Amino acid sequence: MQAIPLGGGTIAKQETNINRAIRAKEVRVVDDEGGQLGILTLADALAAAAERGLDLVEVSPSAEPPVCRIMDYGKYKYQASKRAAEAKKKVARVELKEVKMRPKTEEHDFQFKLKNARRFLEEGNKVKATVMFRGREVTHPEFGRRLLIRMAEEVKDIGVVESHASMSGRFMTMVIGPLKK
Repeated sequence: MQAIPLGGGTIAKQETNINRAIRAKEVRVVDDEGGQLGILTLADALAAAAERGLDLVEVSPSAEPPVCRIMDYGKYKYQASKRAAEAKKKVARVELKEVKMRPKTEEHDFQFKLKNARRFLEEGNKVKATVMFRGREVTHPEFGRRLLIRMAEEVKDIGVVESHASMSGRFMTMVIGPLKK
């Protein structure tokens, strides 16, 4: 087993033993067509695999004795990577789209921003609604909070507030996620 560093922590990656990397004295062997060859010594199992021009792959190292399969390991790895790539394609990606406003945003502009936010939510993306304050506007954060609360009320039929309005410097932000269907 090999540890791979991953941003502060580590995850264990299981290495598959093939051919001479297998350390057991006796192994249970399954041939390339799925039939049982029984419990063989490692040398006999390697000879059976070599006879077919294939690899001996340890599929269940924790079993007693370990289970090995005769297969084309290169082809197996290729097919596994194809399956992983196909599964990755099907995963829904949620993006974070941003809608920026000012505390003195007029009604028409607000409706335009609201329409965009609704469209983003309907597409399945999250919306980060941001109110930017300039100069002395920052002394009245309640204007920005009112805008964000109003936006949350307008989209409550298709979205849910994931993080409520919070002030960070001269920006007030709120994250709205799509409703689960």
